[in-house]
Amino acid sequence: MGVKKIPERMCCGCSEMKPKKELIRIVRTAENEVKLDFTGRLNGRGAYICPDKECLAKARKSGRIARSFGCEISDELYKEFEDELQGKIL
Repeated sequence: MGVKKIPERMCCGCSEMKPKKELIRIVRTAENEVKLDFTGRLNGRGAYICPDKECLAKARKSGRIARSFGCEISDELYKEFEDELQGKIL
């Protein structure tokens, strides 16, 4: 038997490939809502980010999350993401 392949995804902030389980998924649902998906199971288009405020800030500055979803993401939503990440990390 071969070695089981671990799925990897690229962080939108630091652009590093990491195991999928180490990253947090950001999802755009069919209703065009953008939210954090800590379970990784919500339906919709996904992007991944490290559980780190610095990576979120880099992704915000570069506009990678908005570009991957094809929509604008408000400052309030980024602040909400930052608060949720802070709560999840502590």
